[in-house]
Amino acid sequence: MSAATADAGWRPSAGFEALRLRARLNASVRAFFAERGATEVETPVLSRAGNTDPNIASFALEFSGRTDGAPRTRWLRTSPEFPLKRLLAAGFGDCYELGRVFRDGEAGGRHNPEFTMLEWYRLGWDHRRLIGETAALVRAALALVGREASLREVAYRDLYRERLGLDPFTADEAQLRAALGDVVIDPDGLNRDDWLDLLMTHRLQPQFGRDEMLAVRDYPASQCALARVREDGDGFAVAERFELYLGSLELANGYHELADAAEQGARFDRDRGVRAQRGAASPPRDEALLAALASGFPDCAGVALGMDRLLMAMLDTARIADVLAFDFTLA
Repeated sequence: MSAATADAGWRPSAGFEALRLRARLNASVRAFFAERGATEVETPVLSRAGNTDPNIASFALEFSGRTDGAPRTRWLRTSPEFPLKRLLAAGFGDCYELGRVFRDGEAGGRHNPEFTMLEWYRLGWDHRRLIGETAALVRAALALVGREASLREVAYRDLYRERLGLDPFTADEAQLRAALGDVVIDPDGLNRDDWLDLLMTHRLQPQFGRDEMLAVRDYPASQCALARVREDGDGFAVAERFELYLGSLELANGYHELADAAEQGARFDRDRGVRAQRGAASPPRDEALLAALASGFPDCAGVALGMDRLLMAMLDTARIADVLAFDFTLA
């Protein structure tokens, strides 16, 4: 190894100003919630249960010490969602966590296997009210670098009809594939929701305005994740969920949270079934979360926001390495 190569291998991937901006952003977030009455908490990074979402891969490890009968396999969290919801069920009240999360297989220009997530919950709110607070937090962050952004809220169905000329709730798979135009994708193993996601990432997101926050809400019920489902005015089932974009970057994903333990358990089981079909590892269901929901979970909304993505937007960079002290290639 040459001296130049060795030298390059130990230096930070981000510039010092980016690291100082991260510190200012973290302080701004804590001040934001202090003014709004939400309490910062810390929850476990390791859990006996993992994320069952078929599109998210978790890291697992084996604990070598005494377990008193508990499982040795532990999962690195992909989000602090489940323990935060247990706190809510216990009566803690509005809270947030700012910390590291981990996702296997996600490394590249905009992804790092470990990254920083901000997640918070508001009692008595729905997803539409939470859109406003999420936008306010992003505006406060942009103000640190002298930027502003407008907010537009649009229903998922309306976005696809306006921008692509198709109805995502009624179009068949052939129509969705045709709408990708010259984007070539291997169709093997893809389902209808996969094609909808590809339209979002390849046809819609690249066209979003740089200085506009776009809050896309009320997703197809098949993409409900941990959100409540209701019927819209046209008789379609929609998930009370939103995603917030700033330009082409997806920053946040929020829900009017599901409070039904039986339904949540059924969703976990469906996820595990999909994983089995794909030959993927299947983390155990989080029985503690299900017990918390069954105990009487409060009406609330919650949102997870990627802090590294927000910093990328603030610095107008497409490289996550530019906002990390040491990215995956240097860690």
